[in-house]
Amino acid sequence: MEKIPMTKKGHIVLQAELKDLKSVQRPAVIEAIATAREHGDLSENAEYHAAREQQSFIEGRIKDLDAALSKAQVIDPTTMDGDTVKFGATVEIVDEETDEEYRYQIVGDYEADTEAGKISISAPIARALIGKSQGDSVAVKTPKGVSNYEILSVQYK
Repeated sequence: MEKIPMTKKGHIVLQAELKDLKSVQRPAVIEAIATAREHGDLSENAEYHAAREQQSFIEGRIKDLDAALSKAQVIDPTTMDGDTVKFGATVEIVDEETDEEYRYQIVGDYEADTEAGKISISAPIARALIGKSQGDSVAVKTPKGVSNYEILSVQYK
């Protein structure tokens, strides 16, 4: 069984989402389906079809989260240290061409959120950074071409 790495915070967030899906959203959609059924002819009942679609989405997400959490390898970055980039590290980098600075935390696939500065361990830039240290230069192959970055700092928070 392949383990799925995730941070302690990410694990807590996924557990909370799963609890909400099971205890709040699932019962609400079941009630919505029952109410829509009371309105008669199901073949032309848009409320019923929308509720069934929502139920399908919820059940799929529950199944996905259950599987991910059962395979989770929870890693707490606050217990780690060093200047080498590993899973959970918060890395500050600078684009060597544009001097634009970026700050990313390397997290699991399920908790990635680029707008919040969290990139997936499977993202090209994260794969390029793993194993490197502060001061190192890395080349990242992206759809736009190759970009070069210098690692400014590595922190574990």
